[in-house]
Amino acid sequence: MIRRLVALAAVTLLAGCAQGGDTDAPSAAPATTPPAQVGPAEARAIAKEAYIYGFPIVDNYRVQYAYFVDKQDPEYKGGWNEIHSTARVYTPEDTAVQTPNSDTPYSMLGADLRAEPLVLTVPPIEPDRYYSLQFINGYTNNIAYVGSRTTGNGGGKYLFAGPGWQGDTPQGIDEVIRSDTDLAGVIYRTQLFGPSDLESVKRIQAGYQVAPLSVYLNAPPPPGAPPIDFVPPLTPEQQVNSPQFFEILNFALRTAPVLPDERDMRNRFARIGIGPDGGFDADTLTPEMRQAVEDGMADAWAEFNTFKKNELDTGKVGSAQLFGTAADLKGNYLHRMAGAVLGIYGNTAAEALYPGLVEDSDGQPLTGANNYTVRFAPGQLPPVNAFWSLTMYELPQSQLVPNELQRYLINSPMLPSLVPDPDGGYTFFVQNASPGAGKESNWLPAPKGPFQMVLRLYWPKPDALNGTWKPPQVVRG
Repeated sequence: MIRRLVALAAVTLLAGCAQGGDTDAPSAAPATTPPAQVGPAEARAIAKEAYIYGFPIVDNYRVQYAYFVDKQDPEYKGGWNEIHSTARVYTPEDTAVQTPNSDTPYSMLGADLRAEPLVLTVPPIEPDRYYSLQFINGYTNNIAYVGSRTTGNGGGKYLFAGPGWQGDTPQGIDEVIRSDTDLAGVIYRTQLFGPSDLESVKRIQAGYQVAPLSVYLNAPPPPGAPPIDFVPPLTPEQQVNSPQFFEILNFALRTAPVLPDERDMRNRFARIGIGPDGGFDADTLTPEMRQAVEDGMADAWAEFNTFKKNELDTGKVGSAQLFGTAADLKGNYLHRMAGAVLGIYGNTAAEALYPGLVEDSDGQPLTGANNYTVRFAPGQLPPVNAFWSLTMYELPQSQLVPNELQRYLINSPMLPSLVPDPDGGYTFFVQNASPGAGKESNWLPAPKGPFQMVLRLYWPKPDALNGTWKPPQVVRG
């Protein structure tokens, strides 16, 4: 079985982003009064269930607000329905999401699909370069992939449609991809072979195009969707224990039509005013009901922490069970919450695996106060069709680590510059201080305090997917 997933030391210090509104329209629609017959015990149980269900939705809203709404946020990318490319890999300055990838320059598309679908054009890409487009709905479910693994490197045109679109597939479209939420996202990853390869990546990113369907068809556009008066999100810390969490959830659910198999659950949430038309207002709760809601949120975190300790940290559950389609997750909302907490927007297992290295071979947490080695024996490098990487993250923030080499990972494209062991294996030196000039080529700098590492296997081979291949241990000394 794939070794344990990334573990966070504290959920209250998730990666943050600056707040601040950017719209002039009135705020959210007036609230309605929630049912009064619900007692504190029932309210607590509903709040727990709704929190586990809603955490990925609320955290996704936080990220999308930073990326596509708040122009004052340092993480702001640009407007909706436009592709925003970053022709570099992520650094410690990029903090909107936790455990970010620093292997592939990103392009981001925030999709507002209410008025009409979008047509995404992908250029031909050389056969040996990995790329992928990960389509994610507002629940953080992965709904489709375009890329080296699924559609090949020959290029194509793809229609991205929302839940209300009923049209026919236009001529020239290779595939129709449907989102069951009106607001969705597409994350583009384009493999970078090294610093000298950056101009090639820029050319590929320039070839990623998006246009409304009406523009693609050279037809009159449909009536535009009304502007959304986005409300400022909570900070990551506030998301942990503020009852206002459910006000943000209600707002986000306005662009998430009820799914048939969730109707009973959503009706249950509505009993305390949670839903797109719900009247949940934390400021008007009685002290008794506010305490019940806060206790329900605490219950949700207690269940998460137990799950993390007993299932994630022991390797019984891995990243393959936390990310994927709704069908992949099989209604397990605790798994979906864990995926959002530990690494929102993680890939489906067939696209990427994320075995975490979170303790040493003696079962002790990793810290920069010690020196470690990670050795891949001959023939035991991660089995992938694309590439692999080993990335360093400082805890509890789970962010990239500043260091004098500006090296945040070791990956397979770096192999020609690494020094192999006499037997052909590879030993990496994981520590805060330099291991010495003769070993710096294989040095992965660590922070002074607690940390974890994440292996990424892009387009993993069967030996990785079925658990035949095992990640290496972290050895102290």
